[in-house]
Amino acid sequence: MLRAQKAGTAAKDPMKALRRLLSITFGDRKGHFAVILLCIIVSSIAIVFSASFLGTLVDSYIVPIIGVEDPDFGPIVRALAGYGCVILVSVAFTYILSRIMVNVSQDTLFRIRVQMFRKLESLPLSYFDRNAHGNIMSRFSNDTDTLNQLISNSLVIVMQSGITLLMLVISMLANSVVLTAVVAVFAFLTIRSSGFITRKSRTRYASQQAALGAVNGFIEEMMNGQRVIKVFTHEEASQEDFDKINEDLFEQMSVANTLANIMGPVTMNIGNLQYVALVIIGAIIAISTGGPTSGYTIGTLAAFLQLSRSFSNNINQIAQQSNIMLQALAGAERIFDLLDQESETDNGYVMLVNSKTDADGNTVETDEHTGQWAWKHPHHDGSPITYTPLRGDIVMQDVDFGYLPDKIVLHDISLYAKPGQKIAFVGSTGAGKTTITNLLNRFYDIQDGKIRFDGININKIRKSDLRRSLGMILQDTSLFTGTIRDNIRFGKLDATDEEIEKAARLANAHDFIMMMPDGYDTMLENNGENLSQGQRQLLSIARAAVADPPVLVMDEATSSIDTYTERLVQDGMDKLMANRTVFVIAHRLSTVRNSNAIMVLDHGRIIERGDHDDLMAQKGTYYRLCTGETELE
Repeated sequence: MLRAQKAGTAAKDPMKALRRLLSITFGDRKGHFAVILLCIIVSSIAIVFSASFLGTLVDSYIVPIIGVEDPDFGPIVRALAGYGCVILVSVAFTYILSRIMVNVSQDTLFRIRVQMFRKLESLPLSYFDRNAHGNIMSRFSNDTDTLNQLISNSLVIVMQSGITLLMLVISMLANSVVLTAVVAVFAFLTIRSSGFITRKSRTRYASQQAALGAVNGFIEEMMNGQRVIKVFTHEEASQEDFDKINEDLFEQMSVANTLANIMGPVTMNIGNLQYVALVIIGAIIAISTGGPTSGYTIGTLAAFLQLSRSFSNNINQIAQQSNIMLQALAGAERIFDLLDQESETDNGYVMLVNSKTDADGNTVETDEHTGQWAWKHPHHDGSPITYTPLRGDIVMQDVDFGYLPDKIVLHDISLYAKPGQKIAFVGSTGAGKTTITNLLNRFYDIQDGKIRFDGININKIRKSDLRRSLGMILQDTSLFTGTIRDNIRFGKLDATDEEIEKAARLANAHDFIMMMPDGYDTMLENNGENLSQGQRQLLSIARAAVADPPVLVMDEATSSIDTYTERLVQDGMDKLMANRTVFVIAHRLSTVRNSNAIMVLDHGRIIERGDHDDLMAQKGTYYRLCTGETELE
């Protein structure tokens, strides 16, 4: 069902994604980054000091007292106390580093989520048509979780390991060039082997994130469709579909994690071989150069072995974190892909403003809420701003449209709706009825033709202002988590309680609302699942009523409710439609009989138009629908 989203590709450019992530994380936190870098340097110095201290302890404090009858342990105690102070300082800086990184990572994720949500709000509807909702949600949850691990932990480990490696190389070179060369050979083997494993796992991590998004999308779809699944006893088939998607996720995660788990043993065993080689070669050097008098002592060898082990550990740390970073960067690219989507464009400049009529009968702008609206139309040629009263006069002229440029679904659509008229669309599913209403809102832009609102091309009107002038009552009502009052107020965020109750009364919703446990303050959750379809529809009408738009679009608003509730809904809609321009889409032809004009559509074309009596007299498609000779579906 959602299998189209399951396949993934490797992160296209992990370093580009990392640079972008770092710019978000530290772009305006230069001070934080300086403190983080200081903490890392201090910790790295402590690590190198700890490794080197072993040689000093052996040669300067332990060897001199071997065989002495009454040894003085004071120097050793003081040396160990000094070493302990260094460790305490390192612990303090490590604690500061961890606290800073927790705050930085959480703040970064907060910013990214805010950016993602803002982007979602700005995207055109076509994006949501192309992408499964669960896959989008996966970017907010799974992908951001991987970023949390990267920023708070992996990034610090890699930075610290890199700085520590540089200091360790300098210390090892100061001890023995020959043994450092041996370490370099094994380091080369470690890097080559880990690099090979990393390249293999990169693709798998990207595929894993995409497969996880597909699983989330499928689960969301199944949860939303539980009633349908149970009605048609589709549980076993749904389970089979889920098993297939889940198996794909299992395979991707299994391979990715197998590769990740191989990394540790491979690098660790290379480190063990390095340790053995250093012991043998170091002993040979110490013996052949004459022992302590040559300057190459037991302490020197012990210190070098400790330095080399620390070197190997840091190489292993980087190798291990590379897998986590690759997984996180694959998620980061999915997030940045969302953020880079082209937002809905809006070049409109005509605005909707409060207006009133002055003493001379002219329409003028006002800051007061007068209940009158006007289009404020600036002119690019320098002419004075004009104000056109909002009446609801809509004209579509020779409109062509396709969701894809090469697949036109509406052909040469022309119609007009005068203020206060009711225009109905009739036709089978897929004829183009809902598409026409979507064009009025500019959810999609037309390929050819013109749509004018009160004589103004709607491309010139700002989309937010255009949509404020239109009210929509849809067949599938969307209710949000919150009170009934909040859901009605969604139509007008500054509506008073009195306005909300007035709208509910107009929609015939007041009576059932007062029967709810807390009246208007009753909480709704899960899209109002504790309400009937008719009650949800009445709230939708109340929401449109409180917005008080001059133009209404009603898309099959009574197609799935009982006859009694339909009468309530229809009565509420009739009150709401009074003195407004209304576009109606209905399966029940009884709801469109009193329309001023009825448009009969077929395959994206208007094949008949007229009022009920005209169309019945023509004895065409509409006549056959009304008489039952032809079914709508």
